Amino acid sequence: MGKKKKTGIIAACILLAVILLMSILAPVLAPYDPNQIDMKNPLAMSSAKHLLGTDNIGRDVLSRVMYGGRQSILLALAATGLSMALGCLIGMAAGYFGGAADLLITSVSNVFQGLPGMTMMIAIAGLMGAGVKSMLLALVLTSWVGFSRLVRGEVMKLKQELFIEGLKGMGAGNFRILFMHIAPNLLSSITIIFATRIAGSIMSVAALSFLGLGLQPPTPDWSVMINDARSYYRTNPLLAVAPGVCIVCLSLSINIIADWLRDRFDVRRDSVNE
Repeated sequence: MGKKKKTGIIAACILLAVILLMSILAPVLAPYDPNQIDMKNPLAMSSAKHLLGTDNIGRDVLSRVMYGGRQSILLALAATGLSMALGCLIGMAAGYFGGAADLLITSVSNVFQGLPGMTMMIAIAGLMGAGVKSMLLALVLTSWVGFSRLVRGEVMKLKQELFIEGLKGMGAGNFRILFMHIAPNLLSSITIIFATRIAGSIMSVAALSFLGLGLQPPTPDWSVMINDARSYYRTNPLLAVAPGVCIVCLSLSINIIADWLRDRFDVRRDSVNE
């Protein structure tokens, strides 16, 4: 590993740790309640009292930035975890049983893969109405295919191994073979694609919330803050810049770490980037 690449990975790890700690410890570190309104001090510029100023109704921007990552990170983790669970189950069934089941699952996967992801997310969230549940459903339905494709390919290779034939000869059932012997061999590949997808999920959560289809005001969320700042960013640019920088830094640090993991464990690039 080159010195510059190693430095970049260390910097990404430090940046990710800082953002996560800031979000987790927000109740302790934040100087104010993120929803505390001060109509006597709206759109204040940076000062000793408010380091990043205040928004249009006097809420402390720094406090809201500290709290802002909590919802986005949790939702991204939940959406990616659910997508992984669904995609792994479908991929394992398709790869192991083959035949008509594989043909049906592959056909459905191709349909989902051919649809524009963000357009489909907006359509699903719009039809179901704004909110966390509809956003999670939209993210899961547009993200499971990548996990399914990777797992299907790995399972198709693993089921040809001699130890699988031996297990069948000993009378082991399909359920036991799949979940006790094949699934553990998929962990490294699944972990890497999970890490890669987290960054995409964070951006998707931010996009849907910015469009008003995800998290709703007065939730202290980075994307909600950017949406609220649209009318005031010229007079107080920190309203939009501060949460925007946090979203970019979080996604970038996760992507750098995920790329390093992918290169280290030699996971197929097309499966991860699908």
